Formats: sequence, structure tokens, C-alpha cells
Amino acid sequence: MSAPLTKALRTIVGRENVLDGLVDLQTYEYDAYGERSLPRAVVFVRSTAEVSAVVKLLGNEGIPFVARGYGTNVSGGSLALEGAVVIELGRMNQILEIDIPDRCVVVQPGVFTLDISTALQPLGYYYAPDPASMRASSIGGNIAENAGGPHCFKYGVTTNHVLGLEVVLPDGEVVWLGGKNAYHLGLDLTGVFVGSEGTLGIVTAAVLRILRIPETVKTMLAAFATLEDAGNVVSAIVAAGLVPATLEMMDGRTVRAVEDALACGYPRDAEAVLLIELDGLQDGMDDTAGQIAALCRAQGALDVRVAQDETERADLWRGRQGSFPSITRLAPNYMSLDGTVPRTQLPEMLRRVTALAREAGLEVFCTLHAGDGNLHPCFLYDGADAEAKRKVEEASMEVLRICAGLGGTVSGEHGIGVEKLEAMRFAFSDDDLRAMWFVKEVFDPRGLCNPGKLLPARGGRGRPAVRDDHA
Repeated sequence: MSAPLTKALRTIVGRENVLDGLVDLQTYEYDAYGERSLPRAVVFVRSTAEVSAVVKLLGNEGIPFVARGYGTNVSGGSLALEGAVVIELGRMNQILEIDIPDRCVVVQPGVFTLDISTALQPLGYYYAPDPASMRASSIGGNIAENAGGPHCFKYGVTTNHVLGLEVVLPDGEVVWLGGKNAYHLGLDLTGVFVGSEGTLGIVTAAVLRILRIPETVKTMLAAFATLEDAGNVVSAIVAAGLVPATLEMMDGRTVRAVEDALACGYPRDAEAVLLIELDGLQDGMDDTAGQIAALCRAQGALDVRVAQDETERADLWRGRQGSFPSITRLAPNYMSLDGTVPRTQLPEMLRRVTALAREAGLEVFCTLHAGDGNLHPCFLYDGADAEAKRKVEEASMEVLRICAGLGGTVSGEHGIGVEKLEAMRFAFSDDDLRAMWFVKEVFDPRGLCNPGKLLPARGGRGRPAVRDDHA
């Protein structure tokens, strides 16, 4: 980057808040996806005014930029492609307002997701979306990817809890979309921005809906001899009109990996487990739990148990939330996917994933937000083996193709990033994608805002150039 531009950026944010040395830039050339692309510079910002000024300056120079929080994105969404400058938002990490009468909070994008509920807990409230990375991921990233989590079956994903956004547009203009009032006239631009993966602008503040902490919570674990039995129970629970807060599934491989790593008390002999949580009023809770236990047994459950105290409940959740690190410690490299299918198709989808892995000679571990039909197959491999890497990449794309073929789609919460650009064609026609490009071009006609993400290139195929972390 030119010396005059570096000087101008430092005038805006302070000398120490612009990094352009090679070692510093290498720290920000990757996220949790595993490929690399060196940024032109990294700029730390602390306010909306600084974000706006930086964006205007970069726009005047025709330099692309990408907003970044803590780099937990698993689809390459925060990679700095095309020589982009990283605008680092992690220091914008304040809860600006807690408004109990209006049941909302106003937060900056760098706030850790879990910290919102931690701050609200003494007041009897919480923020419902709970992605597994909530201890490490920021609310800005959750908004960009429309993150979900175990409780999304009952409470919905991030977009269902965002009332308003302060956004810096790609030309540096600052606008508010929505607000504390849940009902707004005009186009739903808040909805357009949630899940747009930072390609339309940079969120600098968010108004989030909050909920009362439930009167009581009951957590159950059901073990099954087959994945099909567990998948059938999910459909049976929904068909019965029951709405648990969570319906989480893990396959037998994952159960044993969790027990080896964390010893949470899961049954090692099960080929699938369902973690089922109920919340709400105390009255009627035992009856609902009894109905669900009966449905599990009718589908051949080996065991159904209810956590007897908070310690046991915490252990069950510790296993589910620790499933990903328990799996990924088993091999040098991994490819973690997310796709969705109609929940009635889960047994068929799981059969196909298992068969695909067997045919390719790959190890696969599956966790699922089963209530939403959102599955996360994780393939393990050694990145030093080029053939193994090729097999994993081919298998991963085939999983997404199968999801789309069964009436689902190619992401439930991880986003598209660079990983799934071509998989978008499994779910959308050329005309569908062209309509999305119309929206992108209205907000970002010069293509400077997080380029190379979310939408595949028009008129052809191919991925942006990134350097492979495993090469």
C-alpha cells in the first residue's frame, strides 16, 4: 500500500492502529476455513465515524475492503481477497444499551455473542441465538452469516432477533435500518443485510430482541441403535405438535470422540443420540417430557434419561458444545460442512453421507441441529496427502449436491464465503443468482465490499484465487 494512503489511514485511526508489516498481515490472512489470502493492510477501528472515514478513503482509491471480527468464519467469509484491506471491528465491543421495557439491547459488532446473555442474566433476560462458537464469535459475524445454534428450532436464527442495524454503506454513508419498533414501513432492508456476509456494507451497531429467561428447563438424552431411528424420532416429535427448545443429534463416532475427550456421560454403545431440551412454564413440563420419552421408546430408543440437576445438564451440553474440537483433534486437517434438508429427509440424508464416506474411504463425523434439518458432516484427513485432500473436497461438494437434491439447500448457518460459491448453483438457477447480483450492485456498484464472496461469478465458473493452507 502506498505511503500516502497509509499515512491517511493513520490520521483517521492512529498510527498504532494500522498494520502493514508482513508478519502482522500474515496473522490476518486466514480465518477458520483454512485457506489464506494476504490483506493489503489491517485497520483497527473503534467507532462508526472511523469506519465511515476509512471506507470513504478506500473507496476514493478504488481499494476493496472486508470487515472482520475474530476470524471464526468456517467458509472463508473474512478472507481479504483481491488485495483488500481488513477493517478490524473487534475493538467495537461495547453493549451500548439494555432496554428492558422495550425488550431489546443495542450492541456494537465486536461483542462476543455469549456476553450479551451474560450481561442480561441478572435482569432475568437472555439473547436466544446460541451458535456453538458463541464464546468466540462476535455478533457482527453472526449477523453477517445469519447464525443459528441449538435453540433455533424453537426460537429461530439470528434474523428473527435483529430489530435494527446501523450500517456503513460501501460509499461510507451511515444509515439506520429498522430500529426498536418491530414494525416498519417500506422495504425490509434489515432482512436483506442479515445473512449478506458483509457484501453490502459494514454493520456498526445492532438492536437485538431479548427474551425472558424461561421459568424452568428440562434436558433429556435419548440413545439409539441407528441414525435412522433417531431421525425418525425427530419427525415424530414435530408431527405430534411438540416444540422442544432443542433437538440436537450426534452420530456414534462423534459420541465416542466426545467421551474420549471430555467424558460427559454419553453412552458409548449408541450409534446416535438426541439431546432434547424443553423450556417454558413448570406446569405441564413433566407431561411433555413423558410424551417425548414415549415417542423415543416407540422408535426403538435404547435409553432415555432426564438430567437430574444442573451439573448433569451442564455435562450433557458440554459434550454437544465440545463436539467439534473433540472431533478435529483426531486428524491434522478437517473439512466441516453445513447443509440442510427437510427434517423428514434426515434419515435418507444420513444414509447417503455414510455411504459416500465409505466409498471414498474417508472418516466422517456428523452432528445435527436435527429439528431444522441442518447437518454438519466433518471429514477428517491429512492435508499433506494431496489425494486425500482431493477426495474430501469432492465428497464435500457431493454432500451439498445431495442436500439440494433432497429439497434442501447448501448452508444452514456457516454461510457461502468462498467455500461454496459453485454449490450455490445446486440450489439456484442463473436467473435466481442474477437477481441477487442486482441487489449487490445497488448497494456496492464498484464491487469493493468483501469481494469474491457469497455469489458465484457471473457468466462462468471458478473460485477466487486464494492460497491453500494445506499446500
